[in-house]
Amino acid sequence: MTDQFALERDPWWNDAVFYQIYPRSFSDSNGDGFGDLGGVRDKLGYLELLGIDALWLSPVMRSPMADHGYDVSDPRAIDPLFGDLEIMDALIEEAHARDIKVTMDLVPNHTSDQHLWFAAALASRPGSPERARYIFRDGEGENGSEPPNNWPSIFGGPAWTRIREADGTAGQWYLHIFAPEQPDLNWDNPEVFEDLTKTLRFWLDRGIDGFRIDVAHGMAKPAGLPSMSLEFNALMKNDDNDPRFNNEAVHEIHRGIRKVVDEYPGTTTVGEIWVQDNVRFSEYIRPDELHLGFNFRLAAAEFEAGSIRDAVTNSLDAVSLVDGTPTWTLSNHDVVREVTRYGGGARGTARARAMILLELALPGAVFVYNGAELGLPNVDLPDSALQDPVWERSGRTERGRDGCRVPLPWEGVAPPFGFSTSEDTWLPIPSEWASLTVEEQLEDIGSMLSLYRTAFELRALRPEFSGTDIDWYGSPPGCLAFRRRGGLICALNATDVPILLPPGELLLSSAPLVDGQLPADATAWLV
Repeated sequence: MTDQFALERDPWWNDAVFYQIYPRSFSDSNGDGFGDLGGVRDKLGYLELLGIDALWLSPVMRSPMADHGYDVSDPRAIDPLFGDLEIMDALIEEAHARDIKVTMDLVPNHTSDQHLWFAAALASRPGSPERARYIFRDGEGENGSEPPNNWPSIFGGPAWTRIREADGTAGQWYLHIFAPEQPDLNWDNPEVFEDLTKTLRFWLDRGIDGFRIDVAHGMAKPAGLPSMSLEFNALMKNDDNDPRFNNEAVHEIHRGIRKVVDEYPGTTTVGEIWVQDNVRFSEYIRPDELHLGFNFRLAAAEFEAGSIRDAVTNSLDAVSLVDGTPTWTLSNHDVVREVTRYGGGARGTARARAMILLELALPGAVFVYNGAELGLPNVDLPDSALQDPVWERSGRTERGRDGCRVPLPWEGVAPPFGFSTSEDTWLPIPSEWASLTVEEQLEDIGSMLSLYRTAFELRALRPEFSGTDIDWYGSPPGCLAFRRRGGLICALNATDVPILLPPGELLLSSAPLVDGQLPADATAWLV
C-alpha cells in the first residue's frame, strides 16, 4: 500500500520530459528510406544521453498510411513499415532498462477505411449492426444526392462521402471529420468502446506506460448532427462552438478509458485537446478522466513578453481549476518548428534557445518534438516532395505539415546524414543541415543539443525546480521573470537590447552574458 500511495502522491508524469518521436523521420534501421522502430531501438543510447524521461511514439499501428498512421486498420498490430511486435517488445524492454518510459499514440475517433469493420459496413445494408459502428446517414435533396449536413473536413472538402451499395446503386453517406480514408466511429455504439478496451489492454499488457490520445476532444457527436457555421475550419484552429468537437458525451468516454488505465498502476494518458475555454479544457483532466491535457497556448504565442506571459498564466489557470498538472510544448508534428516560427536564421535559433529554457523552468510536464534539440528549422520542400493529405485535399493551396517532418540528421557531411543507408529518404533532407547533425553538436558545448542536455540535467537534479506554482517578478518592459517556489528564477529578455538580471547566481543562460547583462532574445536561470 505504501508504494501505491507514493505513486498517487507523486506520479512520474507530473514533471516528466516526454520526447515525441515521429517514427518515419527518426532513424531508419533497414535502409528503405523510412524511419522505424528498429531505428528508435538503435538510438536509445542517444535518448538516454539526452536525458529525457519518456518517449511518445507517433502512430506505429497497422495502417495504409493515408494520413501517415492516423488511419489505423488494425490497432493491435505494428505496421510492417515500422517493424513488428517483436521489435516493439524489445524496444519497450530496453527503454525500461534505461529508465525511459514508452507511451504511444491512440487514435479512437476514427479508423482506416481499410479496417475490417469498415469493409463489413460497406458490404452490409443500411441500418445493419455493421454500419452502426460508424456514422452512416441517408443524404438530403433529390435521391439523397446532397450530404446529410454542411460539415467540412478538417483536411478540406466535405466531411461526407457517398458510397456505392452492394447492388451498385448510389447509397448512404459516411462521416469523416478528417480524410475520406478515416471514417468516424459511432461512439454511441457500446461495441466501439468494447473494442477500444481490448486495444488498451493489449498494449498495457505489453508494458506500454501510457497513451497520447489523438483528437481527445472529438469522438462524441451532437444529437441530430446539426449544420455549422463555416467560419472556422482548419487543423488545430477549430472554434469552441464547432459542433464536431467538444461535446459533453466525450467525458464519459474518457472516464471509461481511465477505468481501464487505472488497472495498470503507473500508466498515464495525455489528450490532444484543442479547446480554448479554460473551464471546458479543465473538464478533460478531472481526477477520473485524462491525467494530462495538451495545452498549446505556449506553442501559439509570439516571441513577445506579454504574449508569453499570457500563455503561461492562462495555462496555469486552466489546470488550477481541477488541481491538475500543466503541460508545455513548443512544437510537434503538426506545428511549424520553433526556429522558423520565431523568425528563422540566427535570431530564430536564439529565440528557440531562450524559449526552451523558459519552458523547462515552468512546473509540469514538458513535451519536446524530435529535432527541436538540434535546432532544426522547417524545410521549404518542393511541390513534388509533399505528401501530407492536406496538400491534395486543399487543391494544392495548403502546403501541409511535411516541412516539420523531415528526417533527422545524425552524422556525416551530406544527406542522408546517417538517417538511412538509402539516399532516397521519404522526405528529402537539406544539405544545409550538415552543421546541425547530432555528431556535430555533441562536440560543441555551445550547440543547441548541449543546451538541451544541460538544461534537462539541471531540471532533474536541482531542488530549486520544485513547487507547483510560480511568482511573477517585476521586470523591464518587453521582458518577464518568475520564481519557482523551490528558488529558481527565470528571466527572459524579448527586447533588442541587453538588460540587468535579477539578483542571484547564474545557473544557465541561453546565450553568453554581455558585460554581466542578459542579451536580447535570451533567457537565464538564477538561484
